[in-house]
Amino acid sequence: MILFGLLGVVQAQIYTLSDLESHFVQNNALLIASKYNIAKEEAKIVQEKLWSNPTLNISEINMWKNPSSETLPYLFGRYGQAQQIAVELEQLVETAGKRKKRIAIQSLERNNALLDYEELLRELKKQLRQTFNHLERIKQEDMQLNDIIRLFEQLHEQYKRQSEKQHVSMTDYYRIQSELVGLQKEKVELESEMVEHLHRLKVLTQLPDLTLDKLRFADSTTDLSTRVSVRSIDTLLAQHIGLRRQTNTLDLLEKQVELERAHRMPDFTFQLNYDRGGNIMRDFIGVGVSFDLPVFNTNKGNIKAAQYGLEQERSHRTYMQTELEHEVIRLQTQLRGYEISLAKWNVQQGEQPHALLEKYKKHLQEKQVTLLEFIDFADAFRQAEKAYWSLFQDYKNTYEELQYIAGRDF
Repeated sequence: MILFGLLGVVQAQIYTLSDLESHFVQNNALLIASKYNIAKEEAKIVQEKLWSNPTLNISEINMWKNPSSETLPYLFGRYGQAQQIAVELEQLVETAGKRKKRIAIQSLERNNALLDYEELLRELKKQLRQTFNHLERIKQEDMQLNDIIRLFEQLHEQYKRQSEKQHVSMTDYYRIQSELVGLQKEKVELESEMVEHLHRLKVLTQLPDLTLDKLRFADSTTDLSTRVSVRSIDTLLAQHIGLRRQTNTLDLLEKQVELERAHRMPDFTFQLNYDRGGNIMRDFIGVGVSFDLPVFNTNKGNIKAAQYGLEQERSHRTYMQTELEHEVIRLQTQLRGYEISLAKWNVQQGEQPHALLEKYKKHLQEKQVTLLEFIDFADAFRQAEKAYWSLFQDYKNTYEELQYIAGRDF
């Protein structure tokens, strides 16, 4: 039972790309922080919906009386025959729908915060997937490098014994040793690269115990372009976050122009007054209104500035649209080019490369090839494998770039 329990724990520690993305969405600190921006903008909408507070003014309170004062009725009890006071209540009332226009602007600001969150999510998800692709390439290179190092370690021991017996020259032994040192140095560099990308993955997913052995990579596929080619450029860009933000910003600036035009209409301040003993009436109650006269300032400058800002943003959107269309074409062409190269590679590969390496080692032992020829072949084999996995990584990363531009997964 204990053994089965331990096996269950080990199995639970294997992470696919979907598992990592699930942890990323739930635990990533940047995403959590970005959600607060949305909450802040929603709180600002609530604030914009509120009316301005009324203003209460209390004045003309006399602290003593002089001989010319009139006798007034008591305020309460036997107090107040000489007490004068004035009270004024004011309420600002905005005209031309200014408050509603500000609410609409703030709602569009909230939409920008939502788009910022979505863009951050897509950007970090792309980073996570491309880091995962990097680690897949590193794992394949590491497996291939370990095989070659193991092979050269065997040769190193054999040539060491043979050189001590003077059956082979010391020159050949040193060549093997030099090649082995170079391979070990390359492994150290590869491990350093692995640590760097694993650290990035740990930060994104908040999984501190993540290791390369716990990652499960999907089977290789080289038909990703079929998922993209059926879509037109307009369809691909319909959900692009940058274009959606530009559209939202245009709507916001249009509302800003409307608000600036509304500012041409003066607001009204309504007043309710009470005056005790300060007028010809002992207890005077009156109403009033005040407003600016739009004689000198009709807000022309701010209206023009808002209109110029709107036109400027339209130009930016046109430029972005054109740039993205060219970028999509470039990435689609690049993706198909990678597929053609990978397809040729698989056709030309034929025999399993590791079996071919073992066969070449056997030829070396049977003296059918020289040591230099074997070393050259091993180096060419290693470089070819590195080139293949680097090409495959670039292929998958290009696909992720297309998904990022489209703003969704194909």
